[in-house]
Amino acid sequence: MKNSDLPRSLGLPVFPWDLLTPYRETAAAYPEGAIDLSIGTPIDTCPDSAQAALQAGANSPGYPAVAGTIQLRRAIVNWARTRGITCLNEDACLPTVGSKELIASLGWQLGIGRGDKVLFPEVAYPTYDICARLAGAQGIAVSNDISTWPRDATLVWLNTPANPTGWVASKEWLREVVSWAREVGAVVASDECYSELTYREEGPAPSLLQEDVCGDDPDNLLLVYSVSKESNLAGYRAAFVAGDQALISALLAVRKHCGQIMPAPVQSALTHVLSERSQVKTQVQRYERRRRILAAALENAGFKVAAECEAGLYLWVFYPADNADEAAQSVTPGRGADWRLLDHMARLGLIVAPESFYNSRPGCHVRIALCVSDQEIEEAAKRLVKFA
Repeated sequence: MKNSDLPRSLGLPVFPWDLLTPYRETAAAYPEGAIDLSIGTPIDTCPDSAQAALQAGANSPGYPAVAGTIQLRRAIVNWARTRGITCLNEDACLPTVGSKELIASLGWQLGIGRGDKVLFPEVAYPTYDICARLAGAQGIAVSNDISTWPRDATLVWLNTPANPTGWVASKEWLREVVSWAREVGAVVASDECYSELTYREEGPAPSLLQEDVCGDDPDNLLLVYSVSKESNLAGYRAAFVAGDQALISALLAVRKHCGQIMPAPVQSALTHVLSERSQVKTQVQRYERRRRILAAALENAGFKVAAECEAGLYLWVFYPADNADEAAQSVTPGRGADWRLLDHMARLGLIVAPESFYNSRPGCHVRIALCVSDQEIEEAAKRLVKFA
């Protein structure tokens, strides 16, 4: 006899990628096999320096510090300075077990709860919404028009460069966000894990904490960064959050109770990767090459790469010839233009992610990841010739 009604629902949606199972099966039936372009998981080799540091730190019998080693925190501060961020010290940064767990838990770890409002981009990585749900707060998707944002918001999530769209926030826009947040008293957390993956001469994308954005004042501002994408270290779960020292101290206190600790060997690897940056340039060049080949093939097949898609690990594309939804008042979930594209591409052995994963409203885009080998990129380009 059960004495409880556990487990109780947390009100979470179905994990989006679980919905791809039938399309994966369709793609797997393609004669030359499936090419998975749906998930941004790195496939290139981990940097030698990271592997060596991980091995060197393998004899770690004791518990590591939740706050991270002083060497790691100094490496974070020094990395930040190369990005024009001068407002940090060693007590204003904290290692996390990858960035996703921090994004999902930031709300409740800061004490956000029922009655609070958490804002996030209207087309966005789903975990910002999960942040609000796990905290019991109201999640609100907002556009880039800051004047429309609810002024009683408690937390605002930014993502630049954006997943899935590749949009890059300008310094001017980020300054407006900082000004607005200080006026209304909201905390702003900026997820910048793709900031090094830009394909233009200007270099990395602007950061919320740059001196010429925040005025060298991190009050109520947080930056979240991960080396998973830029350095092929998703398997290490190595990231950090930095910014307002009072907020960092509060997070540290909670995470000590929860035992949310980056393993000592990973702390060692992250320290080296943040200090030795040559691998990032090499990886950006790989992605730029794959992006160029795949974008050309998509456009030749009749697709359009969205104008805002400037950076990151993905191509955000749509198919102008499919305009069947334009006159519709509503679209049945799983039946819109993005799902039709998903189905059509699965028949060519290509697995992509529909806009519906990132947008509560019907969409026409699909997200195509660059995280496959050069050979698979070439093969995908060949298959797209058959798309029409």
